[in-house]
Amino acid sequence: MVATCLHLAGFVCSFIGWIGVIVATSTNDWVVTCGYTITTCRKMDELGSKGLWADCVMATGLYHCKPLVDIIILPGYVQACRALMIAASVLGLPAIFLLITVLPCIRMGHEPGAAKYRRSQLGGILIILLAMCGVVATIWFPVCAHRETTIMSFGYSLYTGWIGSALCLFGGCVIVCCSGDAQTFGENRFYYASGSSSPTHAKSAHV
Repeated sequence: MVATCLHLAGFVCSFIGWIGVIVATSTNDWVVTCGYTITTCRKMDELGSKGLWADCVMATGLYHCKPLVDIIILPGYVQACRALMIAASVLGLPAIFLLITVLPCIRMGHEPGAAKYRRSQLGGILIILLAMCGVVATIWFPVCAHRETTIMSFGYSLYTGWIGSALCLFGGCVIVCCSGDAQTFGENRFYYASGSSSPTHAKSAHV
């Protein structure tokens, strides 16, 4: 029962974290740039934001973005972070699908617990790989951006990526390390006996 609850907790954390990684990948508010101090730039409406896909200017009543479409002149770190975040988003698809198929409420015929355990482990490993891609990208990008713009602050997209990657790393580790073993995985369910004289009587194959 404890292993089942831990597996569910790992799945929920992984799913929420994957959504956070997708949000971070698709938005451009990774770092907020400024030519002066942040307070001065806010007063002068000269704040900018930089992301994977565009450079934006934020002013009162204006939010204009210039897409970064010329791959040839893009800095290497932007292209690498793009690839890492896209890989993280794509890895989440098979990982979440595998984890859904091994949830306690899902039954696929008379499949043995060992088969579900292997799918669970594979899904957990994919989630951990997803998290590592997100961690590397969300740390690498602001460090390299700081070399180009000395005064900056972190944007909500970067925070979302950090939180999403951390949740995926936590959830993946819980799924891989705390979901029981192959012999008992998914088989510790209770089955109510039909025709029993007591409505509360139950038996279990594994106690």
